[in-house]
Amino acid sequence: MSTPVIQTDIGREGWEAIVADPATAVVSTDFDGVLSPLVEDPARSRPVEGALDALARLARSVNQVAIVTGRPALVVTELSGVTAHAGLERLVVLGHYGLERWEASTGKVTSDPVPPGVTTARDRLPGLLREVGVPDAFVEDKDSSLAVHTRRLDDPVGALELLRGPLTALADETELRLEPGNLVLELRPPGIDKGVALRRLIASTGARAILYAGDDLGDLAAFRAIQEQRDAGLLRAVLLATRSSNATELIDAADIVVDDPSGVVTVLTALSDAISAR
Repeated sequence: MSTPVIQTDIGREGWEAIVADPATAVVSTDFDGVLSPLVEDPARSRPVEGALDALARLARSVNQVAIVTGRPALVVTELSGVTAHAGLERLVVLGHYGLERWEASTGKVTSDPVPPGVTTARDRLPGLLREVGVPDAFVEDKDSSLAVHTRRLDDPVGALELLRGPLTALADETELRLEPGNLVLELRPPGIDKGVALRRLIASTGARAILYAGDDLGDLAAFRAIQEQRDAGLLRAVLLATRSSNATELIDAADIVVDDPSGVVTVLTALSDAISAR
């Protein structure tokens, strides 16, 4: 398989660094919109054909393969089917934007404490949604954060704008952060994002090169954290974005852009082929 179109010189350097020394490299991806297509019901998310096989092939060569997600780690391990997939015995899933860490080698989850503001926000949300006039907005309770989705509503964009002010005020009152996404606003503990998660992962593995794949605004923090280390000469990297969520800022910052999760599989397969051929 040929090398995918890499739009930047620095991205090509990152690709070459992973291929040349995979034992010092990390491959990490988001789940929704990257390994799995975006669906209206998050409980129906499943990896596209070939996604787990591609990760398993890379896991034989690279230092670490990881899934980094805003969802609870155990939810993603169940939906993805990684626990039953051969070759992923060393996989790590960083859930809740890194608040949780699940390791396939032990099957256990370790977690940082959840701040009390999440409980307060959980209690307040139903009344707030009624007051704003969008009682049917879907609240995805992630235990350590709360995501309010408007995708299923008749006017999802209008509903999102109605919610933005009240949810910002609720975030301020409960000492949480309001993070936007694709037709979603999420109340999240401060100091927790995918950038923090990636910094921890890089530090714990001693990685000198990384590929990270994302699709939404929540992945910008990961891109920025990696870019900072890349700019400082500490890390070689490939930033991969899908167009699943039409997150323009993320797409503009990427070294490789693909249309959907099937495109991610193509890139990961090409990377494992290049490593095998070296």
